Amino acid sequence: MIRVHIENVDLNLLKALDVLLDERHVSRAAERTHVTQSAMSRTLSRLRVVCEDELLVRTPVGYELTPRALALREELAAVMPALHAMFESAAFDPLTAPGEIRIAASDYPITLLGDRLFPAFHREAPRMSLIVTPMLPSTFVDLDQGRIDLVLTPIAAPAHLERQTLFTEDFVCVLAASHPLTAARLTVDDLASYSHASVGGLHPQQTIVLDQLKRLGTQINPEIRVPYFSAAVAAVRDTNLIAVLPRRFAMRYADSALRIAETPPEITGFTYAMLWHPRLTNDQAHRWLRSLVVQAVEDSILTDPQSGL
Repeated sequence: MIRVHIENVDLNLLKALDVLLDERHVSRAAERTHVTQSAMSRTLSRLRVVCEDELLVRTPVGYELTPRALALREELAAVMPALHAMFESAAFDPLTAPGEIRIAASDYPITLLGDRLFPAFHREAPRMSLIVTPMLPSTFVDLDQGRIDLVLTPIAAPAHLERQTLFTEDFVCVLAASHPLTAARLTVDDLASYSHASVGGLHPQQTIVLDQLKRLGTQINPEIRVPYFSAAVAAVRDTNLIAVLPRRFAMRYADSALRIAETPPEITGFTYAMLWHPRLTNDQAHRWLRSLVVQAVEDSILTDPQSGL
């Protein structure tokens, strides 16, 4: 038995061998693989050396396969599909795909996107689970190590992560309808004159506001600190507290018991983005997930007449 050591074989030759044995003709094999006839002739010469066999033998009626070539052709019929499956990306179909996807985010983007994102996910991927986790100190490490698939945040992230901007946002002041401040736009002094309901923990939006006020020489000492934006809205009802919150979130909760005032012009907005690890950029399932988020933004934020834009 003739043995061919795999380390001596250029796997690029397998496709040419498969075509040569199928066509039994150098010129037709060259045309099919988009190379010149001379290049295919050189390839055949290399294959003859590697296989220690003539493979194709000229006869009065054309080329014929040697017994060794006939055996190789049969083996290639099984090997080539397996190689294609190994090196080509498997098609992703969310309708049949199992598994789970984990997104890290605060209640702010989930409130804005949930009414479009969750039904779309359930409809398009009925066998998959979507798990939303809060932002934690370990979130970016979890993203690096594959425990989180996507992060929705405005926070500055490690430079190696991929980032796609989703939308821009600004802030408004949320007050009880009975609050003594009645101006349509509050001043920095107004914000400093009353206690606040602020969102604690790792909510970067609140940090943005506090940092800006600090740079303006104003220190806000919140009377009530809560973990969720929705809780901050609840805290200002029937009190003299002020909550400085993202506009779109505040608009979702606006009612007759609350009043929304503009922030001081010194308070600027922020950009919201989704972040992921570069290894997932071309992953079909992850590309589908990102497109689902982008579509939810377009459907529930950018076209929402209640968004405040």
